Amino acid sequence: MNQTYTVKRGDTLYGISNQFGVSVEDIKRINGLTNNTIQVGQVLKIPNNSGTNPSGVFIYTVKKGDSLYNIARRYSTTVNEIISLNNLKTINLSIGQQLVIPETGESVVSLPKYTNYVVKKGDTLYSIARSFGTTVDQIIKDNNLNTNVLTIGQNLKIRTSKTGVIEECFGVDYEPPTNYQTYTVKKGDSLYQIAKKFNTSVDTIKRKNNLTSNTLSIGQILKI
Repeated sequence: MNQTYTVKRGDTLYGISNQFGVSVEDIKRINGLTNNTIQVGQVLKIPNNSGTNPSGVFIYTVKKGDSLYNIARRYSTTVNEIISLNNLKTINLSIGQQLVIPETGESVVSLPKYTNYVVKKGDTLYSIARSFGTTVDQIIKDNNLNTNVLTIGQNLKIRTSKTGVIEECFGVDYEPPTNYQTYTVKKGDSLYQIAKKFNTSVDTIKRKNNLTSNTLSIGQILKI
């Protein structure tokens, strides 16, 4: 019997396939999809296949000066293919943004492996990260989270291993483990109170988060 997954904001077919260790084509076939477009709230059937990330693609990290056109030209694909594969709503790119690119060359790229984790009562990002030998920041990044608050039953993809970059621009850049945790700003918080709570200094928090003032916003995520 196949499992199911409910599409969340920011999801792509590639990201979901990555999470469950199946291919994009398998998900499309079992759900009768004719393209890579998915909608928030859509329930997808997920094949009960074990494996790693689908082949035929690699991850590219956007650099200053990049555009969809020059990336497509560089890797012998099309702008429309990149838009479809990444479920992009705009052609505007952000530095550091990660794109799935069809692999047309001879280079073989090993992508990160993930396991799926369902949030249980009492779980926190810190406890989950500690259990899997990863970091809170990595889980936030891999799941496009904008808050530290978890929901029971929520699906998280957890990176279980990471490989280096095979060629320049190919694969996910290696990031060393971080030596900080994250904190979500609540109503009434100040930098002084947060610094005191975590036994650090206001200046250290500002430097770590590139803050130019002491002003905080409710829901803002700080590295501590």
